[in-house]
Amino acid sequence: MNCSGGIFDYDNALLRVEELSSIIESQDFWQNPEKAQVSMREYDKLKSNISIITEISSGLEYNVDLLSLVESEDDETLLREVESTIIGLSDKVKKARVQALLSGEVDVNDSYLEIHSGAGGTEAQDWAQMLLRMYTRWADCRGFKIEYLERSLGEEAGLKSATVKIVGSDAYGWLKTESGVHRLVRISPFDSSARRHTSFASVWVYPVINNDIAVDIDEKDIRVDTYRASGAGGQHINKTDSAIRITHIPTGIVVQCQNDRSQHRNRAAAYDMLRARLYEMELTRREERIQAEHDSKTDIGWGHQIRSYVLQPYQLVKDLRTEMETSDTQSVLDGGLDIFMSAALAAKVGE
Repeated sequence: MNCSGGIFDYDNALLRVEELSSIIESQDFWQNPEKAQVSMREYDKLKSNISIITEISSGLEYNVDLLSLVESEDDETLLREVESTIIGLSDKVKKARVQALLSGEVDVNDSYLEIHSGAGGTEAQDWAQMLLRMYTRWADCRGFKIEYLERSLGEEAGLKSATVKIVGSDAYGWLKTESGVHRLVRISPFDSSARRHTSFASVWVYPVINNDIAVDIDEKDIRVDTYRASGAGGQHINKTDSAIRITHIPTGIVVQCQNDRSQHRNRAAAYDMLRARLYEMELTRREERIQAEHDSKTDIGWGHQIRSYVLQPYQLVKDLRTEMETSDTQSVLDGGLDIFMSAALAAKVGE
């Protein structure tokens, strides 16, 4: 299992595009549609990144040469045009830099996202619901598709837990730094005395993996439970024990799916989620070993409390790993997460 990741390598990307071109042109390429789609997605992404880098490099080289010429001729109008063009190229460089951070082995893949409310009953469950809305808004803005796999409603409001599948290019790459504990401070809408409350909810992100990635699961290591689905889904979905919960005994990982009326299809989906969680666990172990070698772990650490959302007595969202912060809390809760994701991606690869 290759768990490499890091900054985009231009030379290796050129070689990989040549390799993929040969594969795509082969007669039996579409015999395995799932594998073919993965290859096409990788090919398109690499071609796009190469095109952007080539465009920036060529534009910069041309305009730097032109800048030397117009300076010698003392042409103020043309000088301003060249300077404006170079500034425009710098904006493209910033976008390309972020895109280059999404070069891990499975960054291009779709993503699972789980949200679990912490201790605190209705307060924490309402916060879990707010987080689900925040991430679905973010996904909508990117044109990603959202599939709801499991939702367990709170007794009075909000969610105890929810699992969604986010489908779109680089979905996992963008979301992978969001795993951890999210903290909310606000005046509680459920407190008649209007006191300030602190609530916690956890987010867990892991990649959707295809069948080419081997993850061995021994049947004796899992326990499968069926139960009656709750929440949205209509009357029929609640009449039978169609929901599936799979527990991986050695690791304690639990996944569940209640999206479909068919127990068989829910079991298959839950099994795919378990494979993805185990694969993500291996990715995390390798990253932690690398992180330990470079002595870069903080007291909080990746995968623990990562971000605070303060709505009272002041407005502030702050990432505790990167120190990135903004007072525009409503924009963040409406899905404006790119500034935090970009900063966390850069920190994760040592920028």
